[in-house]
Amino acid sequence: MSDFTYPARDTLFSALLDAADRCGRHTPGQWEDMKPGAYSYAELIKMTLALGRLGGKVTAPGEHVGVLMPNMAASVALLIGLSAFHRIPCMLNYTAGTEGMRNACRAAGVHSVITSRLFLDKAGLVEQVAGLRGVRLIYLEDLRRRFTLADKLWLIAWALPFPRLAVPRGDPEAPAVVLFTSGSEGRPKGVVLSHRALLANVAQIRHIFPFGPGDTILNALPLFHSFGLTAGTLIALVSGARLVLYTSPLHFKTIPELVRDKRCTVLFGTSTFLHHYARNAEADDFKSLKIVVAGAEKLADSVRRTWRERFAIDIMEGYGATEAAPVLAVNTPEHNRPGTVGQLLPDVEARLIPVPGIERGGELHVRGPNLMSGYYRFDTPTLLEPPSSEAGTGWHDTGDVAELDADGYLTILGRLKRFAKVAGEMVSLEVVESIARAASTEASHAATSINDAARGEIIVLFTTDSSLTRDQLSAAAKGLGYPEIAVPRRIRVIEDLPMLGTGKIDYPRLKEVAAA
Repeated sequence: MSDFTYPARDTLFSALLDAADRCGRHTPGQWEDMKPGAYSYAELIKMTLALGRLGGKVTAPGEHVGVLMPNMAASVALLIGLSAFHRIPCMLNYTAGTEGMRNACRAAGVHSVITSRLFLDKAGLVEQVAGLRGVRLIYLEDLRRRFTLADKLWLIAWALPFPRLAVPRGDPEAPAVVLFTSGSEGRPKGVVLSHRALLANVAQIRHIFPFGPGDTILNALPLFHSFGLTAGTLIALVSGARLVLYTSPLHFKTIPELVRDKRCTVLFGTSTFLHHYARNAEADDFKSLKIVVAGAEKLADSVRRTWRERFAIDIMEGYGATEAAPVLAVNTPEHNRPGTVGQLLPDVEARLIPVPGIERGGELHVRGPNLMSGYYRFDTPTLLEPPSSEAGTGWHDTGDVAELDADGYLTILGRLKRFAKVAGEMVSLEVVESIARAASTEASHAATSINDAARGEIIVLFTTDSSLTRDQLSAAAKGLGYPEIAVPRRIRVIEDLPMLGTGKIDYPRLKEVAAA
């Protein structure tokens, strides 16, 4: 779009100051978490400066610093404060287990992790974090005691009156944060996102969703996930929308109550989470919601239908990748085509490269101002690998098979790694899941594949429906126009599907179970 611009000279800290100047530094209740009270922009700036200075006492400029914190205003302030003082916050996924966190620390060269004793104790993470050998744990409870009288004078007499002069000069191309892939394809990779990439994505999203001071965003998605960081948090920070941070998206009964009590207008979630929120909500819990956006996994038709019928809300399905900070495409109320993930955001370019054996669409490659600076890999720690793909330097291969229609709507057909080669034919495991959802609308389903000497691979369907049969699946496939080869050979009943902390299904775990 010719009228689209993004803040090429800003950093997260300067964006925070600019938003405070526009929206009012002392507007009460701008930021709220599960602690008593709320924060204005002025209070968030004060916390950011104090935590940034404290972090600077125990780390070095340019150091990659692990951050292991829950969804709280202090966590956001710590992230922005560290980056303002030229440290690189690396957001550790505390649901990944000891090995996952250890591998992430190695990839990003993290030797110090800032966390909280209270958080570790409440979240039951004490033993897991104790297994991070070779990593120094820095506790906020101890760090606060190091804020001396000189620091307080610096904060009151210099930093708060002149915040832009109180921190080192920022570089929008410098790393603002390192996030980590889920490790579903092996060890997690560190995704290095610059200030420019994050703020560009916020500007791209706001270009089509004009969020502002009249909105209240509820974010229960974790800050270590790009969806929770950019969409759930930074949009509010930049736009002046009120933000309510909640500690876990898994509290399915509490989230609807919070939406009602806080009169939230915007909610982000995965299909799985939105399904559970709807099941536990009363009819009027979501009356205040204006925009509900689903991402991170395919939106199930049954979830879309439930929200429309029970709450008169059309869920806007979107699509993204951590490497793109993360949003690449999204439906809007004015341009909503169910079944697609919407049109590409402004300035996002896409190429579809044909995949042998897959007739529809092609492998999606993207580039744009919101693209990552590169990867940190486990085998080459802190060595930045800039984005590059078959489409060329500066492009990212999403690993997804997609198609674009004549109106520019993007449809995701499935991950390339989630196709099974059955009797010589490529079968999308997402198609298998669509068949299962059509046959059993209220249950949860996930498909995987295992090697088979006779057929190459066979498909295994995990389901929470104990009465689901292969005959029902065959009938559903026929009704949807899918071939018999897409009907799973094996059905495994499971009480609950395992989930990653990001809200996605833990497919590696299911593959292990299927193989066993």
